[in-house]
Amino acid sequence: MVSSTAAIAQKKEIKKSLSNESIWASGEFSASYVSGVRSMKDGEHYTSMDYSKENGVEINKYSYKTGEKVATLASSLSIFSKAETNIDDYEFSADESQLLISTETESIYRHSSRANYYIYNIEKQKAFPLSDFNKGKQRLACFSPEGNRVAFVRDNDIYVLDVKYRKEIRVTEDGKMNEIINGATDWVYEEEFGFDKGLYWSPEGNRLAYYKFDETKVKEFQMAMYGSLYPDQYTFKYPKAGETNSKVSIYVYDLASNTSKQVDTGKEDDQYIPRIKWTEDNDALCVMRLNRHQNHLEFLLTDISKPQPFQLETSLIYEERSSTYIEINDNLIFLDGGKGFLWNSEKDGYNHIYQFDMNGKQVQQVTSGEWDVITFYGYDERSGQVYYSSSAKSTLEEHIYAKGLKKRSFNQLTERKGQHSADFSEGFKYFIDYHTDANTPYYITLKNGRGKTIRVLEDNARLKATLASYELQPKEFFTFTNSEGIDLNCWMIKPANFDPNKEYPVYVNIYGGPGHNTVVDSWEGRNYLFHQLLAQEGYIVASVDPRGTMYRGKEFKHSTYMQLGKLETQDFIDFGKHLAAQSYVDGKRIGIQGWSYGGYMTSLAMTKGAEVYSMGIAVAPVTNWRYYDSIYTERFMRTPQENADGYDDNSPINHVDKLKGPFLLVHGSADDNVHYQNTMEMIDALVRANKQFDLFIYPNKNHGIYGGNTRLHLFTKMTNFIKANL
Repeated sequence: MVSSTAAIAQKKEIKKSLSNESIWASGEFSASYVSGVRSMKDGEHYTSMDYSKENGVEINKYSYKTGEKVATLASSLSIFSKAETNIDDYEFSADESQLLISTETESIYRHSSRANYYIYNIEKQKAFPLSDFNKGKQRLACFSPEGNRVAFVRDNDIYVLDVKYRKEIRVTEDGKMNEIINGATDWVYEEEFGFDKGLYWSPEGNRLAYYKFDETKVKEFQMAMYGSLYPDQYTFKYPKAGETNSKVSIYVYDLASNTSKQVDTGKEDDQYIPRIKWTEDNDALCVMRLNRHQNHLEFLLTDISKPQPFQLETSLIYEERSSTYIEINDNLIFLDGGKGFLWNSEKDGYNHIYQFDMNGKQVQQVTSGEWDVITFYGYDERSGQVYYSSSAKSTLEEHIYAKGLKKRSFNQLTERKGQHSADFSEGFKYFIDYHTDANTPYYITLKNGRGKTIRVLEDNARLKATLASYELQPKEFFTFTNSEGIDLNCWMIKPANFDPNKEYPVYVNIYGGPGHNTVVDSWEGRNYLFHQLLAQEGYIVASVDPRGTMYRGKEFKHSTYMQLGKLETQDFIDFGKHLAAQSYVDGKRIGIQGWSYGGYMTSLAMTKGAEVYSMGIAVAPVTNWRYYDSIYTERFMRTPQENADGYDDNSPINHVDKLKGPFLLVHGSADDNVHYQNTMEMIDALVRANKQFDLFIYPNKNHGIYGGNTRLHLFTKMTNFIKANL
C-alpha cells in the first residue's frame, strides 16, 4: 500500500512532454523581461511605458533605487483625450519638459518606420501634431538641443518645425522615392551599417547635419506581394555585390541663413560614409569615410568657423588600414574640452578600446589582452572610467567591466557564470544586469555602478517552475579538434535516459557566419525548447562554431576572408565525422539545419559533405553570394569581378550534383534581405541535376518567417521532416 504522501511525491516526478504547440502557439514558455527602461538625466530616475484601463498607455517616472513610481508624465488620455489611442514610442527634449510621441507606426525595413508624431508639453499637459497628417506620416523626428525645434523626414525630404510658432521650414526639395533620400539611409546602409537616421543637430542647435543618398543608378529589386487578384509588386533599390551603390554625400544646414553646404568627403564617390557625429565643438562635424573594400577607414573633421562659401573643407584626423576589413560601430566618443576621442579597433589582433588626441595620435591602449571587447557601453567623464563587456573570462561568456583610463586594473561588475548585458543609467550610477546561461532564462537585477546588487527585478520563477515540470536535459559544452588542429567550441543536448551503449541519430543546428555565434552560454528561448523537443524524441542535438565566428580574436574571425564558406564547411564536415566516431552516435543518421547564413552552410554541408550529412533543412539560405547585398558581401569577399573563384567555388548551386540525402528548402516570398531568388536559383540547379528535394514557401513572409501560426507551422514541418528522414 502506498501512502498518500508517497503517491503525491511519485506524481510530481512524472515529467511532461514538449510539443510544438506548447512551444510556438502558447505563452507557457514566455520569459518575463524588463524592457523599455529609459534613464532620465539625473541618473536617479527612469521612465517606461505602462498600460492602465483608465488612461491607456502611460509614460511613468520611477526611482532606480526603490523601483517606486514617482509620477505619470503623460498618457493616451492626457494627449489624445481618449485612452484607446496608442503611444508607440516617445523621446524627451534635452531639458525633459517636452515629449515627442509617435502613433500609428508603420514598419518599413528592419530598423526604419514612419508614424504620426505629436509634441507634448508635460507641465501644461497639452499636445499638438508635429505636422499636417494629410501630408503623410513622418520619420526620425528629433528635438534640437534647446527643444525649440524638431527636425523630421517626410517623403524623403527634411523639414524643421519651430515649436513655439508652429512654423514648418522645408530644408530639402529633391527627395523622391527610389531616387533621392534626404535625412535617412538607403536599404543597404540600414541593413548592414545598422542605422536609418540620417540627420543630426549640432551641439548649439543652430545647424543640422544630414545625409543625402542618390540611388538613381542603383538597380531595383521587385517582390510580388500576394493577397489580391493581381499581386502587387513592391519595388526597392538593392545593390547586389559588385553592382552600383548609392552616391552618398553629407550636408550641413544653417538655420540662420537657411542654406545647406556640402561637406568635402573627397573626389571618390564609390565609397561609404558609415557614420557622422558632432564633436563637443559646434563647428566640428566628424565624418567617417570608408573605401568600398572596407579596409581603409578615415575620420574627417570640418571647421565651420572658417568662411567657406561653397563647400565645407575637412581635415584628416585619424585613419586605420587592414589587410582584410574594418567593421563599423557606434563607439566613437569625443572627450570634453577637445581632449581627444575613444575608439575601438582590432588592430592589435583583438578588439580593444583606444584613446587618441584630436590629431589622431594614440595616447594609450585602454584595454588589452588576448580577448575581445564585445560591447563598449560608454565613458564617464566624472569618474574617468570606461564601461564595457568582454570575453576575457571565456569565449562562451560575456561579463561587464569598468576600467579607469589611467589605471591598468579593471573591475568585473558581474559574477554569475554565463552571459551578461547591461543597461546603464545616465552617469553610470546604476545598471540593469540581464543574465542568462544556457539552461536558465533571464535573471534580471539592478546593480550600482560598482556592481553591487540593489534588488532583483525579475527572476522568472514562474518559467523556471514550468521548465522543471518538463523532461529537459542540460546543454553541455565541449571542444573538438578539426582536421587542421584547431579547437572549436561545441555544445550537445542528449536524450533523456541517455545510454552510451546505444546509437542515436544527431541533429546539428548551425549558423557559422561572421557576427553570430551559436555556441555561447546563454538562454535561447523557444529555439532551446525546440532542441529539447528533439532530444525528447530520441535525437542528440549539437552545434559548433567554425572558423570565422566571433570572440576569438581577429585572426580566427578573419580567416574566412575572400573565401566565405570554404573553411566553415570543412569545419562542419569535420564536426560530423567527429560525431560519427562516437560510440553512441549512428553515423549514418546525422542531419544538419540552419537559417540564413546557416541555410547557406547547410546547403554546402549537404553537397560537399554528402558523405557525412544524411539530411538537411535550409531556411532562407544564401545560395550564391552574387545575389546578396554589396556592403555585407564585399566586406568579406570583395567584388565578384575581383574574386570570381571565391564566389563560385563555395556556392552550393555549383555543387548540387553531390547531393544525396533528403533536403528541405524553406523561404519567405517577401524576404527583402536574402531574396527568394536564392532559393529559386537553387531549385533551378537541383532540377538541372535531376536531384529530388522538398520545398516550402511562405507567402508574403520576410526573412524572419513569423506572424500568426507561421512559426508553429514551420517548426511542425521541420519536426515531421526530421522524423521522416533522420
